[in-house]
Parts: sequence; structure tokens; C-alpha cells
Amino acid sequence: MFVILRRQIGTVARGIRCPIIQENDDLVNIVVDSVLEASKLHNYEIKDHDVVGVTESILARAQGNYVSIDAIAKDVQTKLGDGTIAVLFPILSRNRFAGILQGIARAAKKIVLVLKYPSDEVGNPLIDMDQLDASGINPYQDTLTLEAFKKHFGESRHPFTNMDYVGFYQELIENEGAICEIIFSNQPEAALPYAENFLTADIHTYKRTKRILKEKGAQNVLSLSDILNESVDGSGYNEEYGLLGANKATDETLKLFPRDGEVFVHEVQRILFEKTHKQVEVMVYGDGAFKDPVGKIWELADPTVSPFYTIGLEGTPNEIKLKYLADTQLKGLNPHELREAIKEEIKNKTNNNNEANNRLGTTPRRIIDLIGSLCDLTSGSGDKGTPVIHIQGYFDSYSDE
Repeated sequence: MFVILRRQIGTVARGIRCPIIQENDDLVNIVVDSVLEASKLHNYEIKDHDVVGVTESILARAQGNYVSIDAIAKDVQTKLGDGTIAVLFPILSRNRFAGILQGIARAAKKIVLVLKYPSDEVGNPLIDMDQLDASGINPYQDTLTLEAFKKHFGESRHPFTNMDYVGFYQELIENEGAICEIIFSNQPEAALPYAENFLTADIHTYKRTKRILKEKGAQNVLSLSDILNESVDGSGYNEEYGLLGANKATDETLKLFPRDGEVFVHEVQRILFEKTHKQVEVMVYGDGAFKDPVGKIWELADPTVSPFYTIGLEGTPNEIKLKYLADTQLKGLNPHELREAIKEEIKNKTNNNNEANNRLGTTPRRIIDLIGSLCDLTSGSGDKGTPVIHIQGYFDSYSDE
């Protein structure tokens, strides 16, 4: 017997089309109006516990949070001098790091670029793992010069873009008039013999990299979060993340991660409540936290999935494993009995995540990371034109009708 449920649809994520956002646009009202117009046009209701996600890109654009490569160069030179700077562990990305490296090189006489291998922090490969195994080199111990790297592995090409990032970064530095020396290592201290000024360019591990360098005797150590963490000659800035989360805008400018987003998300929430009398949660999202199973590249090139969100998105999901219940303690019930028993189990669940085996497989992750990743996958990064995502039913369960 097939049991007909009164409700057949669970979570729904809708990409909401908006106007192209420009600097000084009233983004709060654009987001609110776009969500309300979509619901009216496509005949669905705004509900309590809905989630509206707004990509960090349009918030930064509306804020005009941009910085020039010259401003990067000026800030780097002010904080690290104009001599030799060791730049550690950048990701391999024209969009994310090339402009930053250009600014650093414009500030210095020499750049010592320290690249992780066999891949960068987010999984972009420099060499194939089979190549590494055959070489006999231990990436956790061995530091390689550029010559040694090429001797063992030849020219490195990105598997998706066919880009030679080693050659590209070297050329970029030299085109800015700086001397370039490249070494390959996974040990921060490997940079110590090469420079007295250090700039860690990793995204998620920079605090550890800075700590190790300082413990090993380095004096002047900064991270990308320390550059453009305040305005330079009226430029954009981000007091918490600096250059972390920056994207290429033009050949001479970068868009920074947005700032002051707490005010924005709460204002969107407030106006939506005024117009709908529904409590909607609001978040700003960047890159989703997921890994490509083919290329092995971890998507998260932003410092966090969601820098700003309303309080209803705090915490981790409180869920139980339905298939475990159906296969164990509720096994043998007819479809109607099984449905009612599962609904009762859901209603009676507690917040104790260590309570029983019926939570096996429901790995606790932050709600903002889960929903932010859903938003990013829904909106994409190309021409969909949906920088706002409206999610319904995310907090519902099988027991909700």
C-alpha cells in the first residue's frame, strides 16, 4: 500500500533574478522587491523560516568596495617595505590571486614565491599524485627550487584550464619590475633563508602559517587579511578580511569581500517582516564549501561561506536518520504505521546529538555552511543572473504537513 502524503515537496531553492547591481544602489529594497515580485509572479507565498541568501558580490558592488592594484602596492610597501618579500602559499587562480600578486610585486624589488605542492590549499594541482609517487620526493619534508621542480616534473599545467601557473606568476612578477624566485615547499620555515619580510597568502590556514614563521624567528609577518584592512587614499577595504575573498574586477582593480553586512541582513529581514508579517532569515554568502570529485578542487576560495547572517541561522541541524529507524526499531510496520511512528520519533527528538545510533550519518555541520553552499550551487557564478536565492522548507521535517 502506498501512503499518500498531504505534502509532497520538501526543500525548494529558487534563484531570484535582479537588476544588475551598481555602486550606491539601494540593495536592501532591491532584494526585498525582487523576492516579493518573484513570489507574486510565480504564485507562491513567503513563509516563516524561509531563507533569503544574497551573494557577497552584489553587496560589495553596491558598497563600492573596490581597490586598485596601486593601492595594494602602497599598503604592502608601507607595511613590508620595498625590498624582498616572501609570499607564501597562494592559490593558483587568475581571478583570485593574480591581481593581488601584481600589487605585491609592484611594491617590492624581489618576490620569493613559495608554492605548496602537489596542490595548492584548495586543491588546484601543480603535479599529478602518480608523478609525485614516482619521483621519490617527500612533499612534507623536501623543498624544491624551480630548477629541481622542472627536472622532476616538467612544466605544470592546470587540468581544467591548461594554465601554467608557475610560468604565469613568474611572468606577472617580472612584468612589474621585480625579481622573481620560486620555491616549492609545504613548510613555512622554508622561506626564512630567503627574506626578512613575509606575507602569507593562504586563505584558511594563514594563522597557523604566521604562527610557525614567528616561532621560527621571523619578525615581520603579515597575512592577506592585514593588507587593505583599512582604506588607502579613499579606497575600499575590509577591516576583518583585508584582501581575503578579493576577486578581479578589471585589469587594475579588485572587488573586496563586503563589509558592514550585519546591518544589511537585519534590514532586509525587518522590511520583509513589515511587508509579509513572516519571519524570514537572511544571509550573505560567498563560495560554497564543497569539493569537486573529479578535479579534487575544494571550491571555498573565500575566507568563509557566510560572513553575515541573522540569528535564526546559528547552530547545526538537529536531525535523525529516517532510514536507520526504518531498518531497525521500526522494521516490520506497515506503511501507515511506519509513517506515524517516524513522525512521532521526529517530534520527540532532543538536542542531544550523542543520544543514539539514530543520528548516525547526520554529521553536524553549521547551518550557514550548508545553506550557503546550497545558495552558491543554485546561483552559480556565470550568466544565470540570480544573485538572490529564496529557500523554503529547509527547516521542515517529514513530520510537517
